[in-house]
Amino acid sequence: MRGALRLVRFRGAAGGGPRLGLEEAPGGDLVDLSAAEPELPRSMREFLEIGPRGLELAHRALQSGQHRVPRAAAQLLAPLGDPQKVICVGLNYHDHCQEQAVKVPKEPLIFSKFPSAITGPFDDIVHPQDTSELDWEVELAAVIGKRGRHIEEAAALQHVLGFTVANDVSARDWQMRRNGRQWLLGKTFDTF
Repeated sequence: MRGALRLVRFRGAAGGGPRLGLEEAPGGDLVDLSAAEPELPRSMREFLEIGPRGLELAHRALQSGQHRVPRAAAQLLAPLGDPQKVICVGLNYHDHCQEQAVKVPKEPLIFSKFPSAITGPFDDIVHPQDTSELDWEVELAAVIGKRGRHIEEAAALQHVLGFTVANDVSARDWQMRRNGRQWLLGKTFDTF
């Protein structure tokens, strides 16, 4: 079994559209998959949908030693710029429940985010004038790479392609006191 790949989306120094790539090493230079393997799709979601063939081509590009982009010449983008769904679980650990002065839920508290809430790792987060209670949390995000429904718990990780870090930004006043305490609006301002 081959080692894990650190897949990225980036924009090169010359600008242009998003490109697919991977890191040679954590924090290292990038392999430009879009240049190395022109048959690969430009969308990370489409890349993930082609499954093992895409990963095989990515490994081949890494081994070739070509199509390198210095990290300093690349702007990292959100790993997935066009997700079909962003499903989140709220109040998913005890310390956070204590911070919020709420009971630990008996069942998962599910909410979603709109794609316009997604930003790159170094992009600015816009503080809307409509909120005075901006808050954030670092979360572990699972990237689903294999479709499925009614999946048994024992088989769940077979559908996870990988993990990334997510910054969950919230307008706590909108989430907890406005709009009938529906979480959606407090969690999905643009760039949140």
